[in-house]
Amino acid sequence: MKHNILLIGFMGVGKGTVARAFAKEFEIYNIDTDDLIESKENKRIVKLFEKYGENYFRQKEQETATWLQKKVKGTLISCGGGFYKVNNINKIGKVVLLDASFEWIYNRLKSAKNSEAKLAKRPLFKDLKKAKALYKEREKAYKKVADYIISVENKKEKDIIKELANIAKIKS
Repeated sequence: MKHNILLIGFMGVGKGTVARAFAKEFEIYNIDTDDLIESKENKRIVKLFEKYGENYFRQKEQETATWLQKKVKGTLISCGGGFYKVNNINKIGKVVLLDASFEWIYNRLKSAKNSEAKLAKRPLFKDLKKAKALYKEREKAYKKVADYIISVENKKEKDIIKELANIAKIKS
């Protein structure tokens, strides 16, 4: 891949799953912004929010975005749900929104083999009203920063990967 590709979208839409499958299929590296932050801070995201608050975490996302822009090329980057807010997202690479309805995302998480772990990793889903309000708040903003939109609802992983390969200009 010549350029970075950033996967954005609401938590639980499948950014990490798609990134890992794509990286395996095309033998490229992929990184996750939340994993980078957890590694650098030596704390889980949930603990960072608990201890320091959201503003601190958003500052860490911006630092990560600056580093990605300067240091990372030709990589698939799966981003945390709020990463779309960083001020240089479009300078890091092509931004691809993985899009689906709130209901589809929630059902995806609930029906996963490891659903308890997936939902525990996303404590916001304990309050569905708040989670849906956040989804509604972000829906338009995601589309505004995206260079491309892939609707993932009811699609097979291989079809999503094929669409992503076309965007990345990789021959499958």
